[in-house]
Amino acid sequence: MDRQQEFVLRTLEERDIRFVRLWFTDVLGYLKSVAVAPAELEGAFAEGIGFDGSAIEGFARVYEADMLAKPDPSTFQVLPWRSEAPGVARMFCDILMPDGSPSYADPRYVLKRQLSKASDQGFTFYTHPEVEFFLLKENPSSGRPPEPIDDGGYFDHTPHSTAHDFRRNAIVMLEGMGISVEFSHHEGGPGQQEIDLRYADALTTADNLMTFRLVMKEVALEQGVYATFMPKPFTAYPGSGMHTHMSLFEGDRNAFYEPGGQYQLSKTGRAFIAGLLHHASEITAVCNQWVNSYKRLWGAPAGTAGAGGEAPAYVCWGHNNRSALVRVPMYKPTKSNSTRIEFRSLDSACNPYLSFAVILAAGLKGIEQGYELPPGADDDVWSLTDAERRALGIRPLPQSLDEAIKAMEGSELVAEALGEHVFDFFLRNKKSEWEDYRRQVTPYELSHYLPVL
Repeated sequence: MDRQQEFVLRTLEERDIRFVRLWFTDVLGYLKSVAVAPAELEGAFAEGIGFDGSAIEGFARVYEADMLAKPDPSTFQVLPWRSEAPGVARMFCDILMPDGSPSYADPRYVLKRQLSKASDQGFTFYTHPEVEFFLLKENPSSGRPPEPIDDGGYFDHTPHSTAHDFRRNAIVMLEGMGISVEFSHHEGGPGQQEIDLRYADALTTADNLMTFRLVMKEVALEQGVYATFMPKPFTAYPGSGMHTHMSLFEGDRNAFYEPGGQYQLSKTGRAFIAGLLHHASEITAVCNQWVNSYKRLWGAPAGTAGAGGEAPAYVCWGHNNRSALVRVPMYKPTKSNSTRIEFRSLDSACNPYLSFAVILAAGLKGIEQGYELPPGADDDVWSLTDAERRALGIRPLPQSLDEAIKAMEGSELVAEALGEHVFDFFLRNKKSEWEDYRRQVTPYELSHYLPVL
């Protein structure tokens, strides 16, 4: 037994923790959980906990159902919303086959495999997400429009609203679980919040995002409101994105930084961006996996600029250009470690493990193949005409889940990054979701709105 495992077992005894929740994620990004007694944990560390993989979305077929969930002791945290004795803790799990080999269907393993590929090239992948979501007065029932908890706007200070207390309580809870928060504020839409997590390696960030979504739901439940990560719950207001800052490090050196380079950006950083742009359409179905995701990207509220308000709808990059798919910010130009890029199409309802895997795969492909970075976009891309965008070589992102699926289908890069099993299941599921949606919409929507839904 290693020292981390010993620390977990000792903490369980010292803090009177009677239940340990073992967490993992299915292919679609839903959190799964099984509770075990502390007495079973030593065996779980050694052999894992058996479960029926065929009952989990995308994990296994019936005739290959047996799987093992093996807890990762480095992810151990006590759940602060279960603070009354006896306590409850959680750990993320790696999913294994009966012979102990990693499961090809485990999203956490999909990301680990891609991170290992980056490591073989000397890189560590760091990410820093800005997570947006809405607080509603209640979970809207079928046929009723959602109602935000306040009328606040961007950076509004609303001391008497639920959101003010919500963000404070949520951040205390996150930091109590070892998840560092950098900023929090009211976003542009009524009831819309943003909480930014501090930089971490991509696997830790993905684990933190899964925890984050549950913490927001728990705090909302305590306060009698409802938190939703739907990309665009309101037609009239901007959607909820998850703009993610990212960089590659070689040891302690930021591989994206080059003193004297344009925007302090190195050749490696430029090739990484070129990879993202080249493969943007192929990875969109993973980064924006819901029908509703395309209402955020393309369904602009009345009176706002651009296709999707503040969402990136076109494949281009720029310096401090918030209409671009990839932005190169320059907050601290004299600090090498602050050089990074921001990928802006992600929404906060994605599967973070799969999304980070395909983003990293696209960026690494750009580095491996030496992709040339096209000229950056200085203008507001939303305000250009179609002819002006074509002249600049700026193409649109897929305008619907159906278009994104078609772009993903022929992608060798995405198939390799996800693995054959996850790739095939993800495509089948998303095709089914799109067909279900088509059957439910009205003829008017089919004729007027499907191209941008």
